[in-house]
Amino acid sequence: MQQVEKHLVYMDGEWTPSTGRETLAIVNPATEEVIGESASGTAEDVAKAVDCARRAFAHWSQRPLAERCDWLERLHALYLTRTEELALIITAEMGAPITLSRQVHTRIPGDVIADTVNLAREYPYAQRMDGSLIVREAYGVVGAITPWNNPLYMMFLKALPALAAGCTVVHKPAEATPFSTQLVANMMNEVGFPKGVYNLVTGTGHIVGAAISGHPGVDLVSFTGSTSAGALVAANAAKSVTPVVLELGGKSANVVLDDGDLDLAVEHGMRSAFNNAGQMCGAWTRMVVPRRRIGEITERCVAIAKRHVVGDPLDPETTMGPVVSARQRDTIMGLIRSGIEQGATLALGGPERPKGLARGFYVQPTIFTNVDNSMRIAQEEIFGPVLSIIPHGGDDDAIRIANDSKYGLRGAVFSRDADRALCVARRLRTGQVDINGYKLTIDIPFGGYKQSGYGRCQGRYGFEEFLQIKSIQL
Repeated sequence: MQQVEKHLVYMDGEWTPSTGRETLAIVNPATEEVIGESASGTAEDVAKAVDCARRAFAHWSQRPLAERCDWLERLHALYLTRTEELALIITAEMGAPITLSRQVHTRIPGDVIADTVNLAREYPYAQRMDGSLIVREAYGVVGAITPWNNPLYMMFLKALPALAAGCTVVHKPAEATPFSTQLVANMMNEVGFPKGVYNLVTGTGHIVGAAISGHPGVDLVSFTGSTSAGALVAANAAKSVTPVVLELGGKSANVVLDDGDLDLAVEHGMRSAFNNAGQMCGAWTRMVVPRRRIGEITERCVAIAKRHVVGDPLDPETTMGPVVSARQRDTIMGLIRSGIEQGATLALGGPERPKGLARGFYVQPTIFTNVDNSMRIAQEEIFGPVLSIIPHGGDDDAIRIANDSKYGLRGAVFSRDADRALCVARRLRTGQVDINGYKLTIDIPFGGYKQSGYGRCQGRYGFEEFLQIKSIQL
């Protein structure tokens, strides 16, 4: 796997030595072996990158939209030739099965590039309102801080709309997944993006992330990650009154009504809950089901979970790889133990290492049933392959349970009655609800209520986060 030299960060169109002397060891979660190192950047690196981005903004924001889109189209063409290399890197960095890396972690980001270009070309940047002209224009320098569970997708949902809008970017990827983003930075350099338009500083959240969110030269911060980290980002940015877009944690409820199609509800519910080894902020990790049907629903969930092949992520037959790190695995195991201690019924899995896997950060697909919504496994974001099945006593009770959470990112409703399903969906305090099926979309707004954050990503609404509104009275 070809890598950038371990002490380098990317700014002003070239790889530059970091001012820091430390590096970050990148560990393959399937083998527990170090596969490389990346620079552990400093606040000084961030300050230099912000200076580069501010200088570049003056000319980049004034370039014709068509030119900015042309660069993105050239990036798209080059990206499509490198997807297999990227898929292998992502599998090595964060443990996703190679089939998932190919089908989701690299294919969908390619779609995001094309969709961003189309959206930017068609967007109405100015409109008349009585005697005024209302215009939307580039926000400025964007600080982008992205997570490890979807490294390219989240990078592209931030950096690409920002660039298309005329912003410049200083980007910090997650510590665990620098190599995939470094390869994209090389692609951007290869297709000739102007110097300083995109800058990449690898490193830790408490140093590089804090420096980005607290730098007064950053005009907007876009962050995806945990709620606790997002709160720190927002507090840090507030010192300079810098606006922040936050896409944070979730504990989404899959509400199955008494007339719901159980086969459909269980199939789609299990797909959402265990996708990416459960490491998805929008995963439906609470299945809220009619009390009288909890036994048969649990049996169906267990049957599907048993079909998962847990193992080497490079094996095409594997459907669930390891979680990203030893720390993540230990957190998940601790929460599984808490479910047992608090009296939930363990229907499948548990805190033990999967059989036959002596190395790697693996977790068994785990299902709890007869869960009370007050339990830790029902309230805390586990970010692993753990499902809580919770009984409800009717529509109002199901809605109460679904809304009894500090999070509000995503959710689902299953019912054969379309009007009834829509009524329940509208009463859920969450940013996105799927009715009768798990729908993967990249063009509708995604974001949360409550402690799942504020602001939106994806599609037109996500694009508008990078545009300021100016009123010109004529």
